[in-house]
Amino acid sequence: MNEIQTPGGEQDSDAALLSELGRVLATYDPPPGDLVERVQFAMELENLDVEVARWERAGLAGVRSSVDQGTITFTVSDLTVMINLTRIGRLHRIDGWLVPAGEHGVEVRVAGHGSSSTVSDDGGRFVLESVPRGTTQIVISVGGEGSRRTVVTPAVVL
Repeated sequence: MNEIQTPGGEQDSDAALLSELGRVLATYDPPPGDLVERVQFAMELENLDVEVARWERAGLAGVRSSVDQGTITFTVSDLTVMINLTRIGRLHRIDGWLVPAGEHGVEVRVAGHGSSSTVSDDGGRFVLESVPRGTTQIVISVGGEGSRRTVVTPAVVL
């Protein structure tokens, strides 16, 4: 292949193809307008020593998805977090369960709305009412003072 490109040659056709591809993507699958804010929200955790849980339910695409109601399960090593979302007007109710069960700190962070906290009961169940819509993460504090670890879910848009 010749290293020197001539006007109208292969290099120009590649540039034209990439330009057209960029136009098609911008038209039919643009990134969300608030993508930068969502990424900043996901990265602003005070404690950077966290474990990130992964999605267990297929068909959800993370930060580009919007979930109004249903059940989502997250797992990380020895912890499972299952939440059931119920839309109530402009807000959501989150019913959640942690396995293994126990009294663990639960914080729900919503971009632009701050956070709400509760503690799961000894059966691992927790409820948060009146959670606003928006990019949301759940932060779980597992263990006591000497052995505390923090688990965070991927961001989801409620």
